[in-house]
Parts: sequence; structure tokens; C-alpha cells
Amino acid sequence: MMRIVWLFLTALLVFPFACSSDDSEFESGSDGDSDGDGDGDSDGDGDGDGDGDGQSNELTGIIRDFPEAHPDFEYVIAPDRGLVEEDLGSDGKPVYAGGENGTETTNGPVTFEHWYNDVDGVNERTEYTITLSDEGDLYAYDDTAFFPIDNELIGNEGNEHNYHFTFELHTRFTYKGGEIFRFRGDDDVFVFINEKLAIDIGGVHGPEEATVDLDNEANYLGIDTGNEYTLDFFFAERHTTESNFRIETTIGDLSSVIVI
Repeated sequence: MMRIVWLFLTALLVFPFACSSDDSEFESGSDGDSDGDGDGDSDGDGDGDGDGDGQSNELTGIIRDFPEAHPDFEYVIAPDRGLVEEDLGSDGKPVYAGGENGTETTNGPVTFEHWYNDVDGVNERTEYTITLSDEGDLYAYDDTAFFPIDNELIGNEGNEHNYHFTFELHTRFTYKGGEIFRFRGDDDVFVFINEKLAIDIGGVHGPEEATVDLDNEANYLGIDTGNEYTLDFFFAERHTTESNFRIETTIGDLSSVIVI
């Protein structure tokens, strides 16, 4: 009898240790961080970038591919500022400002209308996503060989790359104060904030850079802190043989809107 009691008491003492386990992985989340949100960082916002803002900074826009024979592509190489009006059009697209006779690098409003619109027999379109990486004090996307549709849509037409396309992004953000937006690349770039032209790098050229400081241009842009505004971005790659594309911004909450 005493032996049975002794065995019973021993089991009671050993049992808690035998059944205990290290459950810290469940307390910290199965991703191994300390916030339990499953994203692999420790900021608790669920986006995986560790900055606590909840933003993935993935922006999806529309690429339109053009044949090399289009009149505005493989045409004159030159800077061409003032191609578009100061105000974005009611259709959310740039309004051509070159007149009926065109400009140094374009051939008039009819051919420019093709750039950011679907035209049967003229261009083909697809969606394309870029991801702005968190570089600490800003978000950036950088590609010194930006050829996103090589061997797709109309194709390379015998060239090393598919050199003839446009790209448009439509985004929204909350103006908090202190933000900048910068682009460096080639060829044409038009950036509108609150439907006002904020960056104009029109023309066919090597990499060029322009920056808009939202605070400095707040009156012109008609923006006030705490409110949400649009940022519309239009790019054109019109000539061989380079394509550079770098966005830098301190705007942390850009979210894209797909154009149908």
C-alpha cells in the first residue's frame, strides 16, 4: 500500500514538468516576431516592412505598348517642356498643349491622345505593379533598365528591349506636411498633385531629375495638411536605347487606383 502511495505522489510531482513546453513561438506569433500579427516584423501593422505604418507601398498602374512606327516614338530627341496643360483633364489624363502643329518631339493632339488611352490597332495594355522600398527616410523604386514588357504585347520588334511604351499611375495620399516627391529618369514624366502639374520632364532625353516640395508648392497645388489628395503619374519611354526610372518620396501612404 505504501509503495502505491509513493508512486502516486511521485507522479504528481513529475507530471507538471513532463507536460510543460516552450510555447514562446505561440506567444510571439508563428512568424517569430513579438507582435503576433504573422508578418515577420515587430511593428504590429501586418505589412512586414517594420515601419509601423501598415503600408506595403505597392502601386499598380497601366502600361500601354506601342509599335516603333508610331509617329511620336523614335522621333526627335530633345527636351520638350510645356507639352501638357497645367490642369489635369476631366478624364484624369494630361491635356495636350502643343497645338495642332505639334511640338519638337510630338506630332499634334491626335497622336498624343494615344499615349494614355486604349486605342484599337494602335496600342495594347497590361497592368504593372512597382513596389516602393522603405529606405529609412524615404520610399523609393529604382530601375536603371526599366523594360517591364520585354517580349510581351506588341513585342520587341527585333530590338534588344521593348522600348516604346507609356505607364500611368493614379494614387491617393493624405498630406501630413513635409513631404517631397522626386523623379529621375527618361523620357517624358508628368506628375499631377491635386490635378495640378507638379513635375514636367517632357521630351526625349537622357536621365533628368525634378522634385516637388509639397510644402513650398501648397498654395499652387491647393492642398492643406490633414486632407486626402490625388497624385497622378504619367511616364513615356519613346526612344532607344536607355530607360531609367527612379521614384523617391517621403509620402508614406500612397495607394493606387486602377484605371479601367
